[in-house]
Amino acid sequence: MAAQIMTRLGQLGLGVAVVGGVVNSALYNVDGGHRAVIFDRFYGVKPDVIGEGTHFFVPWVQRPIIFDIRSRPRNVPSITGSKDLQNVNITLRLLFRPIPDELPKIFTTLGVDYDERVLPSITNEVLKATVAQFDAGELITQREIVSSKVSDALNERAGQFGIILDDISITHLTFGKEFTQAVELKQVAQQDAERARFLVEKAEQQKKAAIISAQGDSQAANLLANAFKDAGEGLVELRRVEAAEDIAYQLAKSRNVTYLPAGQSTLINLPATGNMNNPS
Repeated sequence: MAAQIMTRLGQLGLGVAVVGGVVNSALYNVDGGHRAVIFDRFYGVKPDVIGEGTHFFVPWVQRPIIFDIRSRPRNVPSITGSKDLQNVNITLRLLFRPIPDELPKIFTTLGVDYDERVLPSITNEVLKATVAQFDAGELITQREIVSSKVSDALNERAGQFGIILDDISITHLTFGKEFTQAVELKQVAQQDAERARFLVEKAEQQKKAAIISAQGDSQAANLLANAFKDAGEGLVELRRVEAAEDIAYQLAKSRNVTYLPAGQSTLINLPATGNMNNPS
């Protein structure tokens, strides 16, 4: 009897395990920031989008496909040409995510790797069309306008495939080797021109300073000549006395001279101006 009971309990435990395994195999989880679509072997991709949580599906008949609907970054490089036929290397950084309600259509038409199939192609298309509207100089000086045009066009194209672009930014923008060398040569020429202009302006200022100095000397000479003419002998006598005082002061400070010799000729003993004209 006991053996029969043990046998029945074993069979019951086995049945529970089998049922538990079947139940577990019919459950799937959708994590936060994700959505799921169901592929049915008989009906194809179902139009319903499954939200977060634990859900049932029919094993073997159905298969859940999980999508990440959070924003993800992607860098897309491109080589294109400007309006003035310069090669432009440009890289866009995109933050993209799928539109949740469009996931069945995205899976049916593009697959799970929809970003690989769509973003590089539409980015290159938009960049070539937009960059061709500007020359190389405008791409640098009008970068905000270029970025705005690229963003508008790219958002429109991505929306056609059920993709949202949360952010679009130009992270890299360079030109061909020939254009870079031409810009460097232009900058060197501009610097040389500025240096030459400075030297010319400096020479002009020095010339003006010399002219002004010569005019000042001429005016000073004229003033002295007029002073001598007006003051006559009195001014000459005043200058002679001032010079004599200065000489006496210098001699008084000298260690070798203790008194001012009266017999030696100094400016104080110079003959008067009136007598200089009549030596007799």
